[in-house]
Parts: sequence; C-alpha cells; structure tokens
Amino acid sequence: MNTKTRNTLGLVSMLLVAGCTLDQLSADQGTEETQESGKIIRMDNEGLAVATFAGGCFWCIESGFEKLPGVNDAVSGYTAGQSKNPTYRQVSSGSTGHTEAVQVYYDPAVITYEDLLEGFWRQFDPTDGSGSFADRGSQYRPGIYYNNDLEKIAAEASILKHEASGRHAKPFEVEVASLDVFYEAEDYHQDYYIKNPIRYKYYRYSSGRDQYLEKVWGDDLHYVVKGPMKDDISKVYTKPSDAVLREQLTELQYKVTQKEGTERPFSNEYYDNKKPGIYVDIVSGEPLFSSLDKFDSGTGWPSFTQPIDAKHITTKTDYKMILPRTEVRSAGADSHLGHLFKDGPEPTGLRYCLNSASLRFVAKEDLAEQGYEQYVSLFM
Repeated sequence: MNTKTRNTLGLVSMLLVAGCTLDQLSADQGTEETQESGKIIRMDNEGLAVATFAGGCFWCIESGFEKLPGVNDAVSGYTAGQSKNPTYRQVSSGSTGHTEAVQVYYDPAVITYEDLLEGFWRQFDPTDGSGSFADRGSQYRPGIYYNNDLEKIAAEASILKHEASGRHAKPFEVEVASLDVFYEAEDYHQDYYIKNPIRYKYYRYSSGRDQYLEKVWGDDLHYVVKGPMKDDISKVYTKPSDAVLREQLTELQYKVTQKEGTERPFSNEYYDNKKPGIYVDIVSGEPLFSSLDKFDSGTGWPSFTQPIDAKHITTKTDYKMILPRTEVRSAGADSHLGHLFKDGPEPTGLRYCLNSASLRFVAKEDLAEQGYEQYVSLFM
C-alpha cells in the first residue's frame, strides 16, 4: 500500500457527529520536524516528487490519493495558515487560518501531476469554498498548493478545463497558492481510514461525500492514470535575442508573437489544415498542440480543445478589448499564441483560438527527424 514508517496508535474512542473531528488526546502536539523548505523530506521517500492538496477532511483525501498507482504515500497535515506548528485542536477551531491538507509523495515515472489533479477532482466538491460536506469553515476549504510555476500552470489549466466541461453547475472555488509550510498532523490522523475503517466509512457516508461524487461523476468516478509521455526533459525551449528573432521571423510572425498582434481570419496558414501532426512554437520549437485536438471552430483561426501538455502553456488576463480575456502564451519562449474561450466542444469544453503566425506545423512523418519522436506514438 505505502512505505510509511511512523508508529501507529490504538483505535480512537469516538467519532463526533461534526465529521472529521476527534476527541482530543492528551498528547495533541504539533510536529517539531524541520519544515523551512515548505516540504517534509524524509529518508524513506527520497527520489519522489511531492504535491499538496486540500479538499476538506484530510482522512478522505489521503485515502483517495493512496489508491492511485504511483502514489507511494499521502500524509495528512495543515497548510496555508499563520501560526507555527499548529495542533489539530487549534486548526479545527478555525483560529490559525490553516486548512486540512495532504502531501502526496508520488513517482513521476508512473503518475504525473496532471494525473494527480484528475484524481483530486474526483474526491470532493470543488465549487464549495466555505467547507466540505459536513465540515464547515475555512479550515476545510479546498486548495492546490504548488511548488513551482509548472504546477501552477497545470492547476489553473485543469480548473479551466473542468469548469468548461459543464459537469459542475457552479464555478470552482479552489484556492491556488504557492506552498509555504506544511505541518504534518498528529499520528492518530495518519491512515485513519485503515486504522478505523468502520468509523471512517460511517463518517464518509454520513457526510454525503460519496453520494455527491457518484451523482456528479457516474461512470467516470474512478480515474484511470495515464502516466507520463516519454519526453526529453533535458530539452529547454528558450527565446532567442530580439535581433535573432527579427532575422528569423516574418514581419507578421514577429508582430503576433512579440507584440501580441492578431492575424486575419480565414487567410492564415493553418486554420483549415487537416494533416496529422503537431504544432510547435515558431520562436522556440516548443511542442504546443496536436492535430488530434484540432477542430473547425468556424472562426477562421486554428482552434484546439487542449494542449499536448499543460506545462507548455501559460495564461494571463488580457484587457486590450476592455473586457477581460484569457491570453495564451508559450511557457518556454513566452510567445503570444492567441486566446482561450469556454465555448469549445467536448471533452474539455475549451477553445484555444490561436494565430497560425505563432505556430509551425510538424507533420507526423517528420516528427522523429525533427526531434519530436516522443509524439510519434500519438498517431499510431
């Protein structure tokens, strides 16, 4: 199941009606482990990546993540608060600003951060920002606490994708913030679903969590992990100097990618391109979109339902048309690509509306020759 080495305590005597709360034990103390880095790094988990999520009762979130292949351990704790080394009694009172959270130790060779996000959405109600099922208050607010910009990009893209899917009736209210400090919860909270299976199952069902998830997700409730694509992680996609760009790019390509310009619809290179292959950043060659996700939006610009990999895309709010729009840029070279709208087809409900001038098309038969051999399997 996992490689936890912490000592376990006996059964806790009572589960209160309030939900994820227990009678306090006399030894209710905060952890004293070194946590200046914002992560608890332990010898038994060396080599594993760490991700941090909050979705209400940490017993339930811990249980959900530990069922995913590639997850080595999930640790219940507290984050996003003000005081140091908080106890459960303090956090559950709502006085410290912390929320119950879980740190997930996972093998990135088996499961990706994007996979973790998909598993996360299937564990709670992301539209409820004021608590979670039977547990109310900011100490049960949902959140994604990222370690770096790539995790932030992936989290924000995943939220956009699921909001646009129509599966949820209301917008998401999930805190997305940089991880500060994670405090491991007391031992009696760890693996609660294993040590106290009857009480755990009773709490979980009584809270309404399972009924909600079955209603919203149906047959899609149990996520199948896709795992990582074989990628050259040593490859870095960077932006050349301005002088080089002016030599390499056409006037239109420079205007679009560097000055946030927009080309004319229906008179650009790729709006009606139906050949199989991938689209890369004209500036850096970073892989961005696949023909498998391309569709005819009727707008006259190439449109896609999703990127090849969320880590290659960034978004920001654009006010050039007065009303806010979501601008799409490449992560490596920061090229302006186009805009993102929530009126696309299934499965994402998104429309990445791009400029052909910001893209270069690589046909499937040329992928290996041009250094994109990891994407050949997409078209097999």
